[in-house]
Amino acid sequence: MASCGIDGVCAASLVSVAIGVIGLGLGLGAVPISSQAAEVNVVWTGWVSGVIDGDTVVLVRPGQSAPIKLRIEGIDAPETCQAGGSEARAAMVHLALRKAVQVQDLGQDVYGRHIGRLTLEGQDLGAEMVRTGQAWAYRFRTGSGPYAGLQRQAQSQKAGLFAQAQTAMSPSLFRKFHGPCWGV
Repeated sequence: MASCGIDGVCAASLVSVAIGVIGLGLGLGAVPISSQAAEVNVVWTGWVSGVIDGDTVVLVRPGQSAPIKLRIEGIDAPETCQAGGSEARAAMVHLALRKAVQVQDLGQDVYGRHIGRLTLEGQDLGAEMVRTGQAWAYRFRTGSGPYAGLQRQAQSQKAGLFAQAQTAMSPSLFRKFHGPCWGV
């Protein structure tokens, strides 16, 4: 059984947990994400082997053969098919790809995704993405996250996403109007 906080991060109990993803009406069946109890709030070093978008990376943990897809806690970057999405992904590639990072593992969210914070040589990569205007400060179901002050600073400096005359559309609002960017 898993217990979930209001931030959407779930801590697995000692009982093995299998979490599935619902196909959202797209013909996808439930896919098991994890069948082992997660170590929560543990810090470990991993190597970034891939960048999916501005807030999701693929990590290789020493001694493990299977890579881990990790959603960076506290931020929400534009979807890859959304305006600013390719720039946000490029920023994360520049910051983290093929580099060893420290991961503060916060468990899994209600969708079964691994959630955590990444640091590289003492720099919080989520904070950097928000500070440079490549992502919004965000916390699941509660709105603005731990980097809200950095977002206000990026907005006032018209950095990244906030440089346009029109207000950039948040990823959650974009998904409501356009759906996910699957297949892009």
